Amino acid sequence: MNTRFIIRYHYAVCEQDIPRLSHEWRERIRRAIEAKLTIHPDIFGKPLRRSLAGCRKLRVENYRVIFTVVAHAVYIWAIGHRRDVYELIQKRKRV
Repeated sequence: MNTRFIIRYHYAVCEQDIPRLSHEWRERIRRAIEAKLTIHPDIFGKPLRRSLAGCRKLRVENYRVIFTVVAHAVYIWAIGHRRDVYELIQKRKRV
């Protein structure tokens, strides 16, 4: 039996991260989230280390989706280009 995970977004993802993306990247990232994170976030998400231990990342070409898994929910903390997203998530996780 396949358990589907519920996707929950940090408010800043909806207010800041997604609006900054082009329409093409929004669609690519949305499809990746729906196809991978709703079914097997533990398989498709690579664990992060050090100060971001407990978080996972989903790679969508040069973009990263940073998330955590709690029970049957996936909490998305940040979506952004790989050069910026790790600094961004550090700030959000502190709050």
